[in-house]
Amino acid sequence: MCTMRLTLRQTGLTQTSLKQTRLPHAAPILLAVSLAVSIFPVRTPAAAEQHLLYVANPGTRNYVQYGGVGILVFDIDNGYKFVRRIPTWDVPEGKEPENVKGIAASAKTGKVYVTSLNRMAAIDAVSGKRLWDKTYEGGCDRLAVSPDGKILYVPQLEGPNWHVVNAANGDVIATIETKSGSHNTIYSADGEHVYLAGLKSNVLSVADPKTHKVASTVGPFDNVIRPFTVNGANTMVFVNVNGLLGFEVGDLRTGKKLYHVEVEGYKQGPVKRHGCPSHGIAFTPDEKELWVADCANEAIHVFDSTVMPPKQVTSIKARDCVGWVSFSMDGRFVYSSTGEIIDAASKKVVAALQDETGRQVQSEKLLDLTVANGKVIRAGNQFGVGMKGK
Repeated sequence: MCTMRLTLRQTGLTQTSLKQTRLPHAAPILLAVSLAVSIFPVRTPAAAEQHLLYVANPGTRNYVQYGGVGILVFDIDNGYKFVRRIPTWDVPEGKEPENVKGIAASAKTGKVYVTSLNRMAAIDAVSGKRLWDKTYEGGCDRLAVSPDGKILYVPQLEGPNWHVVNAANGDVIATIETKSGSHNTIYSADGEHVYLAGLKSNVLSVADPKTHKVASTVGPFDNVIRPFTVNGANTMVFVNVNGLLGFEVGDLRTGKKLYHVEVEGYKQGPVKRHGCPSHGIAFTPDEKELWVADCANEAIHVFDSTVMPPKQVTSIKARDCVGWVSFSMDGRFVYSSTGEIIDAASKKVVAALQDETGRQVQSEKLLDLTVANGKVIRAGNQFGVGMKGK
């Protein structure tokens, strides 16, 4: 007799074990198994790797109904099944929790960093132990960590400055003033550039991490910059801006705006949050596609980015306002802030996050980690950045 253990998709056979024996009518069961494995393949035990999704909450404003408070960990290879909850900050009785503003992680140090309106904490990704927890002048927003795991760039909460922070202990080592309403941050994969977008400016600042000073700017764009992404070669930036269902494209070398791209076939409408039609934009890691959020229409629009300007090819319906989009490191899965997991190839929703109580989970602050032998060996990014390189 041959015995085989498989984890299934969320069907009638969800998370069950099948023992393959001499069953006379096994063909339908085996077909269901093969379909499930094509989406959530069983990893070989020899690899001894865990592929985990870390979701920081409350990650949609301070709405605790979408997963409560803490970092929720999900097993990617087991149909995104809930694994555990890592505590972040205690909420005093009678008080509202602070919004989580950003999440970053380093494979070099094994740490996850989470920001709230006023604080930043460093947490051991494997043990869940809080290593340090500090408040910062002007508050905190969506941060980024250097590729070597030593430096954090932490924006004030829509303020004039970014804090440059020692990732080992949380101490501020420098301050960069842009007077742009500091908001979103991307550290380039080669460690040569840090991209700083403010909520009150239509110009992107590019800092030199060797000097911690602004070295160049890109823009002006047609309105203030919201979420954005860059390609792996650090030659182009793609930005959401206020008032636009779509995005604009800038040249990181010349500093000029190149293209203005509007979503076709959909109208702008009232949005639940963020005050802009598109609040979320992400590259597939191979940079062949660009995925763009649409809050009012509860959709994600997919563009072919092998041509310039990118060409709209399809749209995917979501269950709620989409306020963020990112990708798994291998590019197989798309993470929508609605808690839906989309198969990037088929463009179909294949899972939906639920916490330990069965509650629907939503968050705009999430990334994936790979853990092996008790150590983080790869870390994803809360931004869907291109990874092709030069």
